[in-house]
Amino acid sequence: MRILAIERPVEGASEADFTPELGRAEARQAWRLHQAGVIRELYFQADRPTAVLVLECDDVVAARVALASLPMAAAGLIGFEILPLRAYPGFERLFATTDDRGRTATR
Repeated sequence: MRILAIERPVEGASEADFTPELGRAEARQAWRLHQAGVIRELYFQADRPTAVLVLECDDVVAARVALASLPMAAAGLIGFEILPLRAYPGFERLFATTDDRGRTATR
């Protein structure tokens, strides 16, 4: 299942909490998750340093477990909005036809 995870700030976290050591640990764990096929894509928003991840997990629970393994999340400094995705079904309309009664059917 594809899952979009958008980093969200945690109240009370300060810039001083985000140490260089924690940043390196975060990058290492993100790399491990990437190598395991869990993180498929990893971005920052263009206008702010907010992470946006595309995950491949069995379900939302597995995504939460993977994200919780990130050191900044484990330290309570970041959280994630988790959005399960599904394929867009609207392309079916491109191939829809109507039968002799005027009902829509797909080819």
